[in-house]
Amino acid sequence: MRDFSQDIDWLSINTATIRKQHGQEVALNTLLDQCASAGIRAVSPWRDQVAAVGLNSIAAQIRAHGMALSGYCRGGFFPAADAAGLRAALDDNRRAIDEAKILDAPCLVMVVGALPGALDGQAHYHDIARARQEVLDGLAASLEYAREVGMPLAIEPLHPMQAADRACINTLEHALDMCDALDPDATGALGVALDVYHVWWDPKLQQQIVRAGAKRLLAYHVCDWLTPTRDLLLDRGMMGDGVVELKKIRQWVEAAGFRGYSEVEIFSERNWWQCSGEQTLQVCKQRHQTVV
Repeated sequence: MRDFSQDIDWLSINTATIRKQHGQEVALNTLLDQCASAGIRAVSPWRDQVAAVGLNSIAAQIRAHGMALSGYCRGGFFPAADAAGLRAALDDNRRAIDEAKILDAPCLVMVVGALPGALDGQAHYHDIARARQEVLDGLAASLEYAREVGMPLAIEPLHPMQAADRACINTLEHALDMCDALDPDATGALGVALDVYHVWWDPKLQQQIVRAGAKRLLAYHVCDWLTPTRDLLLDRGMMGDGVVELKKIRQWVEAAGFRGYSEVEIFSERNWWQCSGEQTLQVCKQRHQTVV
């Protein structure tokens, strides 16, 4: 396993981690400057943050700072109430692929979606098998275009608590089953984004990480699971503050061949989003060197 104790060369910051500071939203161009000032060499930005500043402007800023990307968040949300909605999702994912290419991202992270309308409190249908089929169909169509432009897609399985509203793929095994169905030769065009927050609990985790191997492991996200968790979406913990066996999981991931960044992705409405970006980044650096 790589030694992270002496430097932060393999630390990446998902920009959600510092998107709010002192409770207020902060623009992505400011976040990138903060990361650069902290000596952080890689980031993973969100599409809405990029759009708010401008794609070309952000691409130029990333190049000027000499930064790499560990991923681009996010594509997906394929299921829809009707045919028009399905077409709109495919169009949006095509745009996301193009954006990821302009930013020179190593992959586009796919949060695949679930029961359409559920995020707004009223699902248009309750058939989760239908949603999973629409995800499979949407991934197949998006993968065809992604192959053309050379942008790998990384399916992110989410914790089962989000099966209704955000992602109906909830285990690494299920994500890999979809990869095998759509990319049976493991060409590198389709893989997974492994977020410890969503998968740490899975009794098959080590087995499925071995199955994934280097060709399928496209991104690795770290944070921690707090006990108690006060909000299942917005109360992620800083690494070392919760119960996830971070070093053990990274050992498994690296034994399977992963050599990319450990990307810190923390949604923390009551804690880290109340701090300054500089404070949060300093703790991220320290925890990366000691507990990740």
